[in-house]
Amino acid sequence: MNRVLAIFVSAGLAGSTVFAMNREVKVQDRLDASEDTLIDMMHASDHGIPHGLLVRARCVIIVPGMKKAGFVVGAKYGRGFAACRNASGTGWTAPAAIRIEGGSFGFQIGASETDILLLVMNQRGMKHLLADKFTIGGDASAAIGPLGRESTALTDITMRAEMLSYSRSRGLFAGISLEGATLRPDHETIRKLYARDVSNREILAGEFKTPAAAMKFERALNQTSQRRRK
Repeated sequence: MNRVLAIFVSAGLAGSTVFAMNREVKVQDRLDASEDTLIDMMHASDHGIPHGLLVRARCVIIVPGMKKAGFVVGAKYGRGFAACRNASGTGWTAPAAIRIEGGSFGFQIGASETDILLLVMNQRGMKHLLADKFTIGGDASAAIGPLGRESTALTDITMRAEMLSYSRSRGLFAGISLEGATLRPDHETIRKLYARDVSNREILAGEFKTPAAAMKFERALNQTSQRRRK
């Protein structure tokens, strides 16, 4: 009994450390890190995210530096941003702030940090994102996204998936399973960006102008999602 209790105390301490570390990162730094993550993942030659998938995506979710720590019982926590295409089909909405949280069980020890990018591919996936919160694998389905040239990316799974997930850790790109992770609004960051309480649904519906702090992030989205001329 004491051993089990010690395991859960260790997990709780690891989770608390992860959360505290993430709160220290300033909003502007997190926006800049999200911009860098997007550009790096889209420009990683044959091992990056196929450009055609971003062109087709309805929304993009980026979580730079998701923290993962634990001893037997693990904890994941990250803060990032989401943006959706404008109703006109041109450009992107202002960024909505999100949090991702999830636990895992299995033999593990130590800590790691991973950049996460999710492509929301259809209306069903977008509906989940506009909700107050949703769980990947429970409410919304997500497939590990393909890497490489566009010609290898358009599989049946890719075309049917609500979301496609990608990760980058220590410079390496790969698909990632986020089964069981929960995404919800990051109200603290929203208040800092928009100077009042607003919902992510309002932001992602295009009802707010992009704050000055997020202009570089929006510019990177526009540039990386442009259709290429043949």
